[in-house]
Amino acid sequence: MGAYILRRILLMIPTLLGIMAISFAVIQFAPGGPVEQVIAKLTGQGDSGDRISGGGGDMGGGNTFDPAGESSSKYRGAQGLPPEFIAKLEKQFGFDRPPLERFGLMIWNYARFDFGESYFRDISVIQLILEKMPVSISLGLWITLLSYLISIPLGIRKAVKDGTAFDIWTSGIVIIGYAIPGFLFAILLMVLFAGGSFYDWFPLRGLTSDNWDQLSWPARIVDYFWHLALPLTAMVLSAFATTTLLTKNSFLEEIRKQYVVTARAKGLSERQVLYGHVFRNAMLIVIAGFPGAFISAFFSGSLLIENIFSLDGLGLLGFRSVLDRDYPVVFANLYIFSLIGLFVSLISDLTYTWIDPRIDFDRRDV
Repeated sequence: MGAYILRRILLMIPTLLGIMAISFAVIQFAPGGPVEQVIAKLTGQGDSGDRISGGGGDMGGGNTFDPAGESSSKYRGAQGLPPEFIAKLEKQFGFDRPPLERFGLMIWNYARFDFGESYFRDISVIQLILEKMPVSISLGLWITLLSYLISIPLGIRKAVKDGTAFDIWTSGIVIIGYAIPGFLFAILLMVLFAGGSFYDWFPLRGLTSDNWDQLSWPARIVDYFWHLALPLTAMVLSAFATTTLLTKNSFLEEIRKQYVVTARAKGLSERQVLYGHVFRNAMLIVIAGFPGAFISAFFSGSLLIENIFSLDGLGLLGFRSVLDRDYPVVFANLYIFSLIGLFVSLISDLTYTWIDPRIDFDRRDV
């Protein structure tokens, strides 16, 4: 097992480098970088992203003057600005260096978990991520727990009642819930229950109320879940569908095996057979997928929900950073999320061996 873990960890290095290299290369051709953002604000043009012609954004050199005496720049909107000012902006953002040198420096810093500072916020990137993490952890943790608490009992019941009316109509509900986009359901919940056109029962933004510090502990708990009610409802609608069907199919496969027939022949009750023999084997794949399910909900599942309900978490931070071309925040999020995702994939594999010792990864190649 030690050799398998070592191989997986060593494979993470080229995988992570590949992810960062591809993302960095794409950025070289993305118009509307941080230099354009500053120029657009100075010249009153707003977001420069849709005003910049393609071909490298702000990843190249400085400005020159044409014979007529007017500024000629690769940054649209920079005409009339002194070339010294443009060169100073490029140096400030690090674009005075060649792309390969910038990439090598970024990887070296990231290997030491030095993510630098945000371009447009007077704060370090790691501190900014830590500030936004509680919101995303809350959403990721609760949506994973709720989906498992719903999916596992429902999946077991569907397996036991396979082919009955209960199985058919619950399958219909699960499929419909999975087909409805979470953001559409979130908007519907806002219209119905957050002061849209009907009821004003739940808050529209934030994870806590403004008077949070003045509330007692019981009131704080109530206030916390009051704010989480609509976002979690919107996210859980489709989150439990896959796990429910996975649980059902896993139990059906185990129920049809010979050891179950033998256990029934020995006179064991259906409950003893189901939870004493079938449960452990059937839940192997479901439990092993828990780390991956949490990471998926934590990092990616909450992006649109955070935007709709104005929850200041990592999803909203990443979205705004892309719009602002705040590259240190964008690449730091990508690096951290990719690294954690790779380790969670390893943990998921190791969970299989913990649940079922018969599985031995050392007997096969990675």
